Amino acid sequence: MRPKLLIATNNAGKLREYRSLLEGMPFDLVSPADAGIKADVAETGKTFEENARLKALAFASLSKLLTLADDSGLEVDALASEPGVRSARYAGENATDADRISYLLVKLKNVPREKRSARFRCVIAIAKPDGWITTCEGECAGYITLEPRGTCGFGYDPVFYFPELGKTMAELVPEVKNRVSHRARAAAKAREILLKIARESVI
Repeated sequence: MRPKLLIATNNAGKLREYRSLLEGMPFDLVSPADAGIKADVAETGKTFEENARLKALAFASLSKLLTLADDSGLEVDALASEPGVRSARYAGENATDADRISYLLVKLKNVPREKRSARFRCVIAIAKPDGWITTCEGECAGYITLEPRGTCGFGYDPVFYFPELGKTMAELVPEVKNRVSHRARAAAKAREILLKIARESVI
């Protein structure tokens, strides 16, 4: 019987991406719902790393399982790195993805194309129930478009233009996004950590 790895998110889009990014790992991936956990951990940290650690430790303690949690978001240079850790709450607590995008575009209304540089950042924390924890990070750089484009992805993907491929994140098919995104880059490092944990638990 394979060990379980809890993916500590209630975001369906994120969960779907992690199932793809961690495919082939020697773990059975489970969601909080699968583990019977309804907790929602407050993201009170001031950095992506602090929030990722908070969530990973809380869910590892609740589930008694090896746990992976992340905090990720968008940093826009013209807005002094906003929305940052407030990416999900930028337009209010109950805002939709469309609300957040609209709010961001209004804030950037008078900013010219060449000054709309931005980056997506993701910090992954991996925690054990005994309190052991480690983190890894990934990021990708791009620009904020003048209007949304594409129907794939979630969050700010429709307005994040990826210069290397000439498309927004939401115009990339999942197979491509899962090679180049901030989450993909962090997950590649997380895979190495998880494989090491798996080997150590067998010895």
